[in-house]
Amino acid sequence: MEILDLFEVALMPILKVLLVTALGLVLAIDRIDLLGHSVTHSLNNLVFYVFNPALIGSNLAETITYQSLISLWFMPVNILLSFLIGSALAWILIKITRTPPHLQGLVIGCCSAGNMGNLLLIIVPAVCEESNSPFGDTSVCSSYGKAYASLSMAVGAIYIWTYVYYVMSLYLNKSVSDAGTNKDSRIHIISSGESSTNIFLESSRKPLLHSSDRRSPDDSQIQAETRSTKSRFPFLDKMRQRINKFTEKIDLKMIFAPSTIAAIIGFVIGTISPFRKVMVGESAPLRVLDSSAALVGEAAIPAMTLVIGANLLSGLKRSGVGVSLIMGIIAIRYILLPLLGIVIVKAAYRFGFIGSDSLYQFILLLQYAVPPALAVGMMTNGLAITQLN
Repeated sequence: MEILDLFEVALMPILKVLLVTALGLVLAIDRIDLLGHSVTHSLNNLVFYVFNPALIGSNLAETITYQSLISLWFMPVNILLSFLIGSALAWILIKITRTPPHLQGLVIGCCSAGNMGNLLLIIVPAVCEESNSPFGDTSVCSSYGKAYASLSMAVGAIYIWTYVYYVMSLYLNKSVSDAGTNKDSRIHIISSGESSTNIFLESSRKPLLHSSDRRSPDDSQIQAETRSTKSRFPFLDKMRQRINKFTEKIDLKMIFAPSTIAAIIGFVIGTISPFRKVMVGESAPLRVLDSSAALVGEAAIPAMTLVIGANLLSGLKRSGVGVSLIMGIIAIRYILLPLLGIVIVKAAYRFGFIGSDSLYQFILLLQYAVPPALAVGMMTNGLAITQLN
C-alpha cells in the first residue's frame, strides 16, 4: 500500500470523528443550546448506563471465546505498562516544571490514565469501514476491533479506579496537609477538575465505607489479638496496614461500573459454550437478546462523540494552568508514550508474546497514543470535595 493510501486510511476516520465532535460543540453553544448542561448530563448517563454496556457486552459475547481470551493475555499487561510509564514520566515532568502541589495528582492522572475505551470504540470501527483498510474484511475487522476496544475499556477502568485513583488521592492528601486549613487552596484543587464530565460525582464524594462503618463491635478484641503479633511479625503487620490503606482508597462502585459488569457478562457468554450456543448465532434460541443489545449499542459511538464535542465548550475557557505544564503533558501523551509503545509492542511480537494479528497490534499501539481519560476529572472533583467535607 502506498503512502498516500495509508494517509487516506488514517485521515478519514479522524475527519469523521472531528466533524461529529464539531457538531456536538456547535449544538452546545448558548445560542443553539440543544446540548446544554442538563441535556449533556442526561445523554452522558444514557451512554454510561445503557449504550456502552450494550455495545461492550454484545461485542464480547459474539467475538471472544476461551481460546481467543487466552491469546489476549498481553493486553492487560500492555495497559499496565502504559500506566506505569506515564506515571514515571509525569513524576519527571513535575520535578522539571516545579508543578504546584495541588496540581501534581492531576498531572499524574493525565499522563498515566489514557482513554482506553471510548475513543478506541470510535476510531477503530471507522478505520475498519474504509474500503482500503489494511485490516481485511470490513465486517470481521469491525466486530473484532470493537471486541478488542471493549476489553481495553474494561481493563482500563479497573486500573484507573484502583491504581490511578490511589495515586491521585495520595498526592491530594499531601497537598491538603501542606496547605493546612487554607480553604482557598482546597477550592483551587476543585476548580482544576471542573471542566470534565461528572457522571458519578455523587458516588465519588465519599469513600465506599465511612470510617464509622468500618468498625464492628468486635474491633477491640481483634485489635487486642493483633497487638500481640506486632512484636513477633512486624513485617506482616506493616504489609497488612498498607493493604488496608490501599483497599480503603478503592471505590468498588467505579471499578464495577456498568461497562465492566457488561464486559464480565460478555466474557461469560462468549467463553462458556452452553451460554454461547443459547444466545449467540443464527440458530440460537435466545439470539433476540444478543441482537437487541447490539441494536442498542449502535447508538453508543455517535452519542459519545457528540458528548465529547459538547464537553469541549467548557475547555475553551482559560484553565489557569501554566503553558509549560500543558506542553509537557502533551509531549508525554502524544510523543514519548507512543514512541515507547512502539518499542514495547515490537519487542512483545519479537519474543512471541503476541501473534501476527495486525489489528490486535494496532489496538496495543493505540493504547499508548490516546488522550487522558475523562475519569481523571471526575476523580479530581470527587477527591477534592471529599477533602473539603
